[in-house]
Amino acid sequence: MRALVQTVSRASVTVGDEVVGEIADGLLVLVGVTHDDTATTARELARKVHELRILDDEASAATAGAPLLVVSQFTLYGDARKGRRPTWSAAAPAEVAEPTVTAFVTALRDRGATVATGRFRAHMLVESVNVGPRTVWLEI
Repeated sequence: MRALVQTVSRASVTVGDEVVGEIADGLLVLVGVTHDDTATTARELARKVHELRILDDEASAATAGAPLLVVSQFTLYGDARKGRRPTWSAAAPAEVAEPTVTAFVTALRDRGATVATGRFRAHMLVESVNVGPRTVWLEI
């Protein structure tokens, strides 16, 4: 699994005309799943993201109580090394990715995190206002 974590003053996901998830003063987490990821992988990544000391004064979402907006992003496994058209072969199919992303969100909530989400398999408009900017790439 991969995650791109950004500190944001606000972030939201809109599907059609409906805002399906939004946060203020927290972390926007784009999550990608590959073929061999499991619920165990999801729990490990959730712990890492929740405890990542990326906020002001080296705080984490866990210590600061900051909310997270989690958005599934299969394109994190895009590979464009052989030209300009990326291949997505390393990304897990939706049937594998969706329950794994759900396990990631559940693991965060089990840790006491406030979590908003995008909508799986939907065309989403993701808006964010980065703070810092601070962006960290994590991979399990």
